[in-house]
Amino acid sequence: MRSLTLKSESLTRFVNLSAYIGICKFKVVMMLVITAWVGLMLAPSSDRGLLSQVMSLIGIGFLSASAAAINHVVDREIDKKMARTRHRPLAQTQLSVNQALGFAALLALIGSLALFYWSNTLTLVMTFGALVGYAVIYTMFLKRATPQNIVIGGLAGAMPPLLGWISETGQLDVQAWLLVMIIFIWTPPHFWALAIARRNDYKRANIPMLPVTHGSEFTRLFIVIYSILLFLVCLLPYLITMSGNFYLLSVLILNSIFLYKSIVLYVKRSDEAAMTLFHFSITYLLLLFISLFLDRWIL
Repeated sequence: MRSLTLKSESLTRFVNLSAYIGICKFKVVMMLVITAWVGLMLAPSSDRGLLSQVMSLIGIGFLSASAAAINHVVDREIDKKMARTRHRPLAQTQLSVNQALGFAALLALIGSLALFYWSNTLTLVMTFGALVGYAVIYTMFLKRATPQNIVIGGLAGAMPPLLGWISETGQLDVQAWLLVMIIFIWTPPHFWALAIARRNDYKRANIPMLPVTHGSEFTRLFIVIYSILLFLVCLLPYLITMSGNFYLLSVLILNSIFLYKSIVLYVKRSDEAAMTLFHFSITYLLLLFISLFLDRWIL
């Protein structure tokens, strides 16, 4: 009996650990940290040590994870109504609200201390502002109030490259804002593709995503428009000589594929095409930022 009890306790601890990791949106946070790292690497050298750079990225990551945990708390009732999210830890009551909020506070504290000691005040203020923008302004208000929720709220998720940059320089340089603009324009077609495929979920949860309020055809048209805008914006780092020929070649290839998949979605009008674009958009952003890094440091 004692052996069974110990096994049960171990399983419970494992489930709780898994739940805590689950509310951090680990894969999303890793993507944010990667884009922050690229911003850091593209910034003018400030002779900071490797430890300071790593701790800056950890601080950005922990504050991003804290925002994700708060998002899980705020959206727990919505998550129960949606097939895509009903298995999330708080929707399944694997964690209490107090446990999740306490964990979010701990992550925010660790992240803030890391940025305070190893980065600069501007990075801390901007990163905390991004947390408030996502976890409070977007999740609590915009998401439930307007079909332009992801357009306006997308700015918070677009901040990591700028945060990485200013952790090195302490300055809000225009080159860093170009990186923000790329993610800002990328965000709507990325999420709208998912929203088209999951429109019934959003409708059931009473979330005014664009396919719910204006229809899928209208949304598909705007995905194409934003894909064209994204193509143009991605050319800017090359045009201002922030990057070179390798990045330009990557932009031409990646954005041509992105635009092609957007047009396919507009023509085929299928959920399968929407999910194809959604999944590719994740790979697209990762490869685009890797190409920025390779262009600067390898080639």
